Amino acid sequence: MRTTRLPAVSHGKGGRTMAGVVWIFLFFALSLPAWAAPHSEATQECLACHVEATPGIVSDWQRSRHAEVTPADALQMAPLYRKVSSPKIPQSLQATSVGCAECHTLNPQTHKDTVEHNGYDVHVVVTPRDCRTCHVQEVDQYGQNLMAHAHGILMKNPLYGNLVEAVNGIQVLGSQGLRMAEVPAHTNDDSCLSCHGTRVEVQGTVSRETDLGEMDFAVLTGWPNVGVGRLNPDGSKGSCSSCHARHAFSMEVARKPNTCSQCHKGPDVPAYKVYQVSKHGNIYASQKAKWNFSSVPWVVGKDFNAPTCAACHASLLVDEGGNVLAQRTHRMNDRLPWRIFGLIYSHPHPKEPDTFSIRNGQGLALPTNLDGSPVRSAVIDAQEQTKRRETLHGVCLGCHSVSWVQGHWARFEKTLEESNRMTRTATELMQKAWERGLARGPQAKQNPFDEPFEKLWVEQWLFFANSVRFSSAMLGSDYSVFDNGRWYQSKGLRDMMRRLEMGRPGAVNAKTR
Repeated sequence: MRTTRLPAVSHGKGGRTMAGVVWIFLFFALSLPAWAAPHSEATQECLACHVEATPGIVSDWQRSRHAEVTPADALQMAPLYRKVSSPKIPQSLQATSVGCAECHTLNPQTHKDTVEHNGYDVHVVVTPRDCRTCHVQEVDQYGQNLMAHAHGILMKNPLYGNLVEAVNGIQVLGSQGLRMAEVPAHTNDDSCLSCHGTRVEVQGTVSRETDLGEMDFAVLTGWPNVGVGRLNPDGSKGSCSSCHARHAFSMEVARKPNTCSQCHKGPDVPAYKVYQVSKHGNIYASQKAKWNFSSVPWVVGKDFNAPTCAACHASLLVDEGGNVLAQRTHRMNDRLPWRIFGLIYSHPHPKEPDTFSIRNGQGLALPTNLDGSPVRSAVIDAQEQTKRRETLHGVCLGCHSVSWVQGHWARFEKTLEESNRMTRTATELMQKAWERGLARGPQAKQNPFDEPFEKLWVEQWLFFANSVRFSSAMLGSDYSVFDNGRWYQSKGLRDMMRRLEMGRPGAVNAKTR
């Protein structure tokens, strides 16, 4: 039977009695499952209070692999079955569970959010740099991923910044018509940066009275947030809990499409909605209760029999003979030859994740020119596209024949061409409107997304073309036709043409302060 150390907790004035804390702790310790790994003394002290202060968090963690398996045990697994990727884990962390203290007191010197808490240097924001202690490969791959750079991709790109302003800007009516007021930081945090990731900064500390006496807490801006490109107080980028929700960090949660739907539901990125109506989504919804979402490696045909987002883009997949179909990756574009969600066109995937540094022939921060041609120096070449296409083909071939897979991909890539042609027509109409003064765009050094004509143009590629592309990629055909698909592409182009022919100004004097 695992022994525990009674907590030595300082309670302060008005705090809970020591006897009460001990009884809470003993109740918690005796209720632990028999298979739980031994916990460090520091984590036991955390649990003694938090089992009552934050019982939901403790309960989540109790059911986690972190609570049940020590790093030493994890390292004994054969490579194909191993869930940690660091070849060496500090000896001091190997013999106990990965608990509260192991995560929230790690690397305190790099965390600007570190505060003294009951005798420990504790930080609230656990970051990929902390997780890297055991998961070096996953964190390093994720750092090369567009997701990890999502904050900078959005906020450092002047063109994307214009789009954020056009969406989030507070509009007020004045004597000269509508004008755009400055976007409050909390508005961006509550909208675009909820997914892209906020900048979490420490503004100081505050003392608060608690059941255990007065305690100091870090004052954070941009918090709470689990955005994929969150900028953390230790200087790292990203949030593992975007997919592996705290504090269970469940592989099952990360593998289910519901998790991805938090940011990929549309109308700009309608991946989850398209998946739901696809044949793959139908099978998942009908049979998921019979699937095994926690097995490593994930066996196609045994553990599951239709792809999820993770199956296509991230998970280690093998067939029932143990042959590897796709290696695990946390650089999500390893299996993506195309960037089908693009501003303004789909295009070969960018070479580097810091896309805000790209400039096209018109001087705009885009990986394509306004005619749809890619900026060749910024995107992967045909050889790399073929490599990534074959990797994803390997996933498809786990269930489908060669002719099925080749037929699907041929049709999908033709659809990319067609959607780009329709987007080019919309862009040509937009350029004519700018030339005629019906809207003010980049040549006038104005926001190209905020006037009525420009909003019609934005809908063409941000909503309608993307819906067509995702539908073709994921076999959800209804979204490629009437639900934000080809019908609206066609209708939108006619609306733009009619407005251009009428020569009617496309703005209501929207001035940016």
